[in-house]
Amino acid sequence: MFDVLVYLYETYYRPEACPDSDALVKKLSAVGFDEEEISKALGWLTDLAETTNEFSDRYPQQTAFSFGMRIYAPQEMDVLGTETVGFLQFLESAKVIDSIQREIIIERALAASDPQVSLDKIKVIVLMVLWSQGKEPDGLIFDELFSDDEDSEPRLLH
Repeated sequence: MFDVLVYLYETYYRPEACPDSDALVKKLSAVGFDEEEISKALGWLTDLAETTNEFSDRYPQQTAFSFGMRIYAPQEMDVLGTETVGFLQFLESAKVIDSIQREIIIERALAASDPQVSLDKIKVIVLMVLWSQGKEPDGLIFDELFSDDEDSEPRLLH
């Protein structure tokens, strides 16, 4: 699923540039993604749009940058892990994401149905949340989203 999401990010500048669902499924199949991966990715993106709308409607009064402290539930910590929570705090303190985007990222990570979501997958989720909202991270943050700690060189998206 995450490979499909990265491909969509690389291929379509904005979500609106994506063709309709049927055409997109055909294009993704032609590129070599299997049907199950495509279905999961498109379902995940549909749910992302719904979650974004729900959070925007539910918390319109919330300021862009909250001064509160986020306490993670044990179930969230099990899925996210300490490294990911630290990364989300870094992004929020750097004003790359706001508190509502953080909550959307957490919700989408939990929806990935992985027992533990790796930091690399969280980086893709962050990128997709920003992309879906028409926001693009600056160059340094983009490099951080696609740098590999084990390698000194930036990793290619695919």
